[in-house]
Amino acid sequence: MKNILDLIGRIFISAIFLLSGINKIGNYDGTIGWMESFGLPGFFLIPAIILEIIAPILIIIGYQTKIAAAALSIFCIATAIIFHNNLGDQMQFIAFMKNIALAGGFLFLVVNGAKGYCLDKKQS
Repeated sequence: MKNILDLIGRIFISAIFLLSGINKIGNYDGTIGWMESFGLPGFFLIPAIILEIIAPILIIIGYQTKIAAAALSIFCIATAIIFHNNLGDQMQFIAFMKNIALAGGFLFLVVNGAKGYCLDKKQS
């Protein structure tokens, strides 16, 4: 049962990033404009999309889970600081804390890895 729950947890924590990466492709110009409004160059969108699509897939299938989770943890902290730093605005504060919480969840994967139904175990 714990292996099934581990897989479900990996899917749940990864889904938001996979969907976000796909959404960024569909709204490429709008996302670049939004990023540039925060002072970031638009070319950062391409690595963000790549990370948001590849890392969640790796976590879901359980391949290089610790590395993918570490990358997404850093990404969550960076996006919280860059995009959700107006902590006086309740919605931005919630978005900031959501990203920090997700970073914490990914740190659990960094420490523990995928437990079952994963490709990491197949290579051991």
